[in-house]
Amino acid sequence: MFRSSERRPRAAIVAVTLLTVLGGAIVSDAAAQDRGPQRFGIGRAATAIEIKGWDIDVRADDGLGLPPGKGTVAVGEKLYQEQCASCHGEFGEGNGRWPELIGGEKTLKSDDPRKTVASYWPYAPGIFDYVRRTMPFAAPQSLSDDDTYAIVAYLLNINDLLPADATLDAATLKAIRMPNRDGFVQADPRPDVPAGEPCMSNCRKEPPKITSDLAQRLGVTPDNRRQK
Repeated sequence: MFRSSERRPRAAIVAVTLLTVLGGAIVSDAAAQDRGPQRFGIGRAATAIEIKGWDIDVRADDGLGLPPGKGTVAVGEKLYQEQCASCHGEFGEGNGRWPELIGGEKTLKSDDPRKTVASYWPYAPGIFDYVRRTMPFAAPQSLSDDDTYAIVAYLLNINDLLPADATLDAATLKAIRMPNRDGFVQADPRPDVPAGEPCMSNCRKEPPKITSDLAQRLGVTPDNRRQK
């Protein structure tokens, strides 16, 4: 059994060793940060072709990123019937609970707003971006750029925003002015919302009030009054 005087030097040696190791690790880590990100020899840099496969987004307002290509309304109608009609209806009227794509004019301020291509979307290039990235529902990103232009041309045509004999490309798509372009505002026009910086905590001054039973009329919320 060691005496206390024999244990202290060993404890001191262990402490010095730990400090040396930790200090070296700290210095090493700081040096690594100075050198920039470490590379572990795993993988490789993505090629331009590989990046292009993912870099397909289109900026909605000015159409930045729209690809070359074109499509006609006539071709778009045929493609729509093959790829889209089973969900959205043969004329864009919607099928069951799938969204409708036509109509809805002047309904956004009503108790039953209908957000369709013409009534809601503010910019036409955004339609191309959404269709190319997400449609058709069962096989997203399977449409070619020409097919996407053609389907978007047909959607704009059935919403009276493009002639039936038109050909749609990046230039003509960016030139289309959507009916609801000015319907999105930064300032909240509701009279009960104060101007200036928004309140982020302890903002409610009175209990909430139910102002509409739209959810109950649509059948998406239980009607407690009927359950009593």
